[in-house]
Amino acid sequence: MSDEKPWPDTIRAGDCERHEPLVRRVLAPNPSPYTFTGTQTWVVGAGNEVAVIDPGPTGSGKSVGDPPDADGTGHVEAILRAVQGQRVVAILCTHTHRDHSPAAAPLKAATGAPVVGCAPLALQDDGPRADSAFDADYAPDRVLADGDKVAGDGWTLAAVATPGHTSNHLCYALLESRALFTGDHVMAWSTSVVSPPDGDMAAYMASLAKLYDRDDRVYYPAHGPAVTRPKQLVRGMLGHRKQRERQILRELNKGPRGVPDMVAVMYKGLDPRLTGAAGRSVLAHLLDLSARGMVRAQDQQWELA
Repeated sequence: MSDEKPWPDTIRAGDCERHEPLVRRVLAPNPSPYTFTGTQTWVVGAGNEVAVIDPGPTGSGKSVGDPPDADGTGHVEAILRAVQGQRVVAILCTHTHRDHSPAAAPLKAATGAPVVGCAPLALQDDGPRADSAFDADYAPDRVLADGDKVAGDGWTLAAVATPGHTSNHLCYALLESRALFTGDHVMAWSTSVVSPPDGDMAAYMASLAKLYDRDDRVYYPAHGPAVTRPKQLVRGMLGHRKQRERQILRELNKGPRGVPDMVAVMYKGLDPRLTGAAGRSVLAHLLDLSARGMVRAQDQQWELA
């Protein structure tokens, strides 16, 4: 296993960086092969009232769930510094993986703002990443459905339902500037992990197609750089997933295969730390193909139907 970091060291956690007049970013200190530079908390609003999207993990250590430092600093404190002099009127979560929603509770306690957005979801997750376990303590004050809006001083956020990465995943459209906060659904640095049983490849593909039909100007994901050519990226992601599906069918055309066998062929040169995630996505494709009557499972092996 290589010790090389797959993320740059030029971005400092805790700093507040403005991306456009209504949008600022505060980076959480949880970089990893699955979170890139860390979870990006987005602050929306330039006037007295602001919203916070994906408050992130609790603690301030390098790993999700680490306790705060002895002096009490941490990601919540960094968010509070960023919004000093402003009133947080809404705390929104795209989904409830532990690198996204746990800080909603302490941020609510500090600001009095309601937690709104995705529905609660607490499942046992046998996926490959420690930071993808679901936040069982997430308790929203209001659950948003597709198209529901939250507004403040000079800004309006509309929920865009995008299940697939998780069944409760929401994106948020900033109507005043045609920006879309995409959580883990679309990221420029990596494809999203789709991990069954909650992750669903058919739903994920449908959600990608939904975004492709929109007219958003820019995407602000929860990890990695802003996406300035959204349609081009989404078109490429749809093509990439279809290519993976064709690879799986080619492998099964040679005879029955297990998921690890397919990962070894399909992901040559992959960082060993990411093989578990690759296996989960292959499984998600297989379950989708099975639902369409194209493949079937037999004693931990998969074959053409």
